Amino acid sequence: MVHPELTGNKFFKLRYNLAEAQEKGMGQILTFGGAFSNHIYATAAAGSLYNFDTIGVIRGEVVRPLNPTLQAAADFGMSFYPLDRSTYRKKEQSEILDKLAILFGPSYIIPEGGTNALAIKGCRDILTPPCLDATHIAVGVGTGGTLAGIVSSAAQHQEVLGFSALKGEFMKAEIEQLLKAHKIRPKGNVTMVTDYHFGGYAKHTQELIHFMRDFYRQTGIPLDPVYTGKMVYGIFDMLHNDYFPRHSKVLIVHSGGFQGIKGYEAKLGITLYP
Repeated sequence: MVHPELTGNKFFKLRYNLAEAQEKGMGQILTFGGAFSNHIYATAAAGSLYNFDTIGVIRGEVVRPLNPTLQAAADFGMSFYPLDRSTYRKKEQSEILDKLAILFGPSYIIPEGGTNALAIKGCRDILTPPCLDATHIAVGVGTGGTLAGIVSSAAQHQEVLGFSALKGEFMKAEIEQLLKAHKIRPKGNVTMVTDYHFGGYAKHTQELIHFMRDFYRQTGIPLDPVYTGKMVYGIFDMLHNDYFPRHSKVLIVHSGGFQGIKGYEAKLGITLYP
């Protein structure tokens, strides 16, 4: 609801980055992501809206015909440059960045997922004064930028729950390191929830799909299977297991991700919301 194209957390992650690119006189943005990335889609949309050329460095192959995410990004004017997965893992090293600079010229670089200091600054604005009424704030976690911004603005009486979309306890250490790197000292409790990944990043089960459809029928609110679906499932499960004290007020941050639904459906041959 914040913007028809720069939906959910991407609006907040990109806003200060776009402003800095404009201030520096940079006419081109280069960023990184997978073939179904919400961030790739949002950066392409931002380029179209604010007159930036955009380059998407894509993990793996760029398969033709393009999937719905990349097709939309191409329609917004984004150019793609594929990197094999082993090279992609080294994308932040100077040899890769120097090669990209030679290929594409001067660019304002935004990291994968959009998480940097300016993105975290933007995500601080997600919580507004009425949010102080909440006792718990829940948000999905990928690269951690949205969580970090929310943690930096949450009040002492609020517990921030980060629901990891990735499989593994390593996310707890990564988030601790991210907060430390950006000198964010939580006023209240921060809890990483790692039990609702449903097999790993972008994976799902029929139980998750059934839950998402049922939630949509009851509320009219669509969820995506990568982040928000898993988070809301987890909240309901924790409610049933009495995690939250009586009279708690749980604020759920819906981070968007709607564009990925079409790609997910095309990739798996399913319809999430018949």
